[in-house]
Amino acid sequence: VQLQASGGGLVQVGDSLRLSCAASGRTGSSYALGWFRQAPEKEREFVGAVGMRTGRTRYGDSVKGQFTIAGDNAKSTIILQMNSLKPEDTAVYFCAHSGTDHYLTSDPSRYRYWGQGTQVTVSS
Repeated sequence: VQLQASGGGLVQVGDSLRLSCAASGRTGSSYALGWFRQAPEKEREFVGAVGMRTGRTRYGDSVKGQFTIAGDNAKSTIILQMNSLKPEDTAVYFCAHSGTDHYLTSDPSRYRYWGQGTQVTVSS
């Protein structure tokens, strides 16, 4: 499975930004794609995930109500819509593939494949 994330950049506080992640290869038919982020000197943090077949979503506590994830199963693509961005949202954002959509986990060790990451910087 290959994952290609895009859409990062430098924005101002309060701006919005949309990230995309395209999956290719042997993704399976019942899989989930998730977003994680990692700021310098911090642990990788779960942002959210979507079951590609079910459309079901789960969010990390720190982004609930601020970020939205949506999946397009036909295109094997997900987006992460980030609104009202704050400096603490600055991080490298990674998309990741989980081989099941029976549950949406926040545990990064449950995701086998990872994209290269895209930098999001929120300037004050």
